[in-house]
Amino acid sequence: MKSTVVMSALLWGATALPLAAASTEGERFNEWLATQWQAELKRSPIQATSIGDERYNDKFVNFMTAEFREESKRLVRTQLSELKKFDRNKLDGQDRLSFDIYQMNLESAVEGERFPDWMQPLNQFGSAPAFLAQMGSGKSIQPFRNTKDYDNWLKRLDSAIAAIDTMIGNMQQGVKNGVVQPKPIMEKVLPQLQALIVEDVEKSVFWGCMQNFPESVSAEDQKRLKKQYKALLNDKVMPAYRRLLDYVKNDYLPHTRTSTAWSALPDGKAWYAYRVKEMTTTELNPDVIHDIGLKEVARIRGEMDQVRKQVKFKGDLHAFFKHLQTAPEFFFEKPEDVLARYRELQTDINARLPKLFDVFPKADYEIREVEAFRAQSAAGASYQEPSADGSRPGVFYVNTYNLKAQPKWGTETLSLHEASPGHHFQSALSQEVESLPSFRRFGTYYVAYGEGWALYAESIGKELGLFTDPYQWFGRLNDEQLRAMRLVVDTGLHHKGWSREQAIQYMADNSALADTDIVAEVERYIAIPGQALGYKIGQLEMTRLRAEAEATLGDKFDVKAFHRVMLLDGPLPMKVLRTKTEEWIAAEKAKN
Repeated sequence: MKSTVVMSALLWGATALPLAAASTEGERFNEWLATQWQAELKRSPIQATSIGDERYNDKFVNFMTAEFREESKRLVRTQLSELKKFDRNKLDGQDRLSFDIYQMNLESAVEGERFPDWMQPLNQFGSAPAFLAQMGSGKSIQPFRNTKDYDNWLKRLDSAIAAIDTMIGNMQQGVKNGVVQPKPIMEKVLPQLQALIVEDVEKSVFWGCMQNFPESVSAEDQKRLKKQYKALLNDKVMPAYRRLLDYVKNDYLPHTRTSTAWSALPDGKAWYAYRVKEMTTTELNPDVIHDIGLKEVARIRGEMDQVRKQVKFKGDLHAFFKHLQTAPEFFFEKPEDVLARYRELQTDINARLPKLFDVFPKADYEIREVEAFRAQSAAGASYQEPSADGSRPGVFYVNTYNLKAQPKWGTETLSLHEASPGHHFQSALSQEVESLPSFRRFGTYYVAYGEGWALYAESIGKELGLFTDPYQWFGRLNDEQLRAMRLVVDTGLHHKGWSREQAIQYMADNSALADTDIVAEVERYIAIPGQALGYKIGQLEMTRLRAEAEATLGDKFDVKAFHRVMLLDGPLPMKVLRTKTEEWIAAEKAKN
């Protein structure tokens, strides 16, 4: 799962600035794109920090206010109007591709304005309060290399406090309008908030940045910064977090809904259909996606049974699942053993990649534990992209909260997905292609593309020489089964009226996932509907495109060239990716 460090929506609006004289339509268009990108970074200072642009490291824009939303609506329409002034027919190559992507993003933003996401700003998988704590830990995107960096953080955190109260106000509006979260979701939020609130702030996650000052910060500055930071945490941050906790616990929780379906919300059926379209970048409707999922689950279950037979397990498939979930030899004894295994795989897989790739990210990635305060309800693993300037590596986060949810047999497939050649390749390479416009390098993300690529990366493990152990191959199938079940369960919950318990049972019946993982997965789909659909839909399309290329080109097919086509134009909607790949296949065929 790729995590995003940008808390606000990707809104491609900006006040127009005069363009310098340009000789071609393409040059004028790219000047316009560059101008809008600079204005967007000013509106989204957290995003600027995430890509290594340090101009706004002391800023926090409260994107939760009604004023920000209204300004965003106006800016999106301004952008659409200005975009139409360019003649698409006079653009070619990457410029035409950029035009189509930009237009799609804007039109999607307009379509989504009717749905009040802002009334539900808090869930267990991502929120401003949790992200602020991560930044304060000193192990996230906020830099802490010198005195100015520390002063920047104090200013940013101070200005972010207002967003907590805006969240409360937005949730109050949600209660009035019947747009509230399901009760199980908010019950998982409570311990997260409680873990961030401490009497001794020097024991908080926020204090992490103060524990290891670099040599560039003088002893005098260290003393001053600690004093100011302690006062900020005691006088403003902790009281704000307590207000939020008290509101959620005492006022919001009693108004949460018993239903799980997004379609139960006002305008919910259309809202869910919009989310499905957004997350898959296709026109597939929930019923079609549900049926695709059922077929994939049955196919993968059959392959799992073949592994059971191969290892000569005497019970049925369900008993095999239980064996894999409980036998001690399949599990690590300590969190550090989990991290050590993934670091071994990092070295092993990196050595194998030249077999299938001839482009590699300049940035490296690190392997870290998920922070304790969010581990209980966080995903089993996630990835955070590196900064474009190379100052911060990518991060493969591994959740060691429950070692039974990190079986040894799942390590190869998870590393392929989250790190190389999965999310790390896709994220880092798209940032490093300097010829692309900045909004495509840093500001556009499609779940079907990013997660589809990561799942495709799992599928090429055998070609890389992995999965020689049948249990590791089962791990690959189990992870693919998870993504197939998501098609069934997400649409089941939000479109077909499934209960939370029905969804949990379905996943238990068809996989060897740990019980804690299944509950966390189902509650994730309840909290962020549609997102989980992008994985399998994207991977299926990429697999089809490769099969079509192989069938058309025969022995002239070059897998390394195919992977360049998939990776080097940044994130693309599935329709655009198909058109581009078909044009590449035709060009390759013409050459041969």
